[in-house]
Amino acid sequence: MAQAAVRPPRLEGWRWWAGTVCAVLLAILFIVAGLWKMSDPLSTTARMVQALVPVSLALPAAFAAGIVEAWAGLLILIPKWRRWGALLCAAMLVVFMVYFAVFYERLKGEDCTCFPWLERVVGPEFFIGDGIMLLLALGAWIWAVPSRDWKLTLAPLAVFTLMAGGFYAYAITSQKGLEAPAEVIVDGAPVSIRHGRVLLYFFDPECSHCHIVAMRLGKREWQNVKLIALPTVNPHWGKEFLEAAGFPADVSTSAAALREVFKFTDPPYGVVLEHGRQIVPLAFLDPAADEAQLEKLGWIK
Repeated sequence: MAQAAVRPPRLEGWRWWAGTVCAVLLAILFIVAGLWKMSDPLSTTARMVQALVPVSLALPAAFAAGIVEAWAGLLILIPKWRRWGALLCAAMLVVFMVYFAVFYERLKGEDCTCFPWLERVVGPEFFIGDGIMLLLALGAWIWAVPSRDWKLTLAPLAVFTLMAGGFYAYAITSQKGLEAPAEVIVDGAPVSIRHGRVLLYFFDPECSHCHIVAMRLGKREWQNVKLIALPTVNPHWGKEFLEAAGFPADVSTSAAALREVFKFTDPPYGVVLEHGRQIVPLAFLDPAADEAQLEKLGWIK
């Protein structure tokens, strides 16, 4: 009788199965999403910046998102911690939905991929998907026994935090190539080029070869790449040049400062940056070959 009195409570029948199915589905999504974010912290930081998170907060936000998602997924998977995990998952989903609702007009149509196998953009489908996950979290919470032993949950949290730190250290030490300045000036305001994929295109507005290359690049489908064009002379003709070429890039006036780092003789010239480091230079002597290189990198289609 004494043993029966301390036996942990347990749900029976369909309630147990329903709660387990909800928990497992959500656990898979959150654990995979969290580990994916932790494994590539620089790309996650870039996605945070793209989602309008201030640059100074993007890296901490990337760390927090990956660690907490993986932790919540593990908690909801284990029956004695399931309710806490469900509450944590639900809280994050609500925060995400409110955030994207507030910035909906500015982020509409932007990439908001949070899971490695699901490509999503900000739109009605985004809120439908998160709403379904919110229902799964509610089901996991309803059909679960009260959670207990909260101190033990700190162990996996510490493990995920150490993992995130290890991935970040590896990402930083494995970076190679010339390092770009932190920012360039676009429309009179500083813009970070240290996060994600950035193509710097140097051009002369009076150069016919520059115009041909810009036209070719403007016809391609860019894959989550920030395009920045830098006129080397006559910057007041920059926007007119890009409009005529159909190249959807922002115009920067920082060409002189960048040429101190990325040295070349005459435009057109391109610099392929990832997380602020040069991957490859593009001389555009053979534009078709340079485009083939960008296709191989997965930057264009």
